[in-house]
Amino acid sequence: MVTRLSAAVYGMATAPTIAPERSTQATRKLYPNYKVIVLNDDFNTFEHVHNCLVKYIPGMTSDRAWELTNQVHYEGQAIVWIGPQEPAELYHQQLHRAGLTMAPLEAA
Repeated sequence: MVTRLSAAVYGMATAPTIAPERSTQATRKLYPNYKVIVLNDDFNTFEHVHNCLVKYIPGMTSDRAWELTNQVHYEGQAIVWIGPQEPAELYHQQLHRAGLTMAPLEAA
């Protein structure tokens, strides 16, 4: 038995497929920045926190380190650096090894 396809079905089967247009513009997705956050604790002195910030955070001035140290003490935490993940991990690790209490790294 031979089955004949109707013209409508046959026409649909042979209709050309039209691909959606491709965008010629590349979308750049930036890597997220990360926050290095020092937490308040009961055992680090103001001087130790200040000295660690000056020593390990690039470009940290003494005055800014004192402001952040006071923020850690009075507000419970301070964001001491924001930037790309790899240096954020380094600064976080250095401050932690120096004895500061650190919050986990978080995307900014």
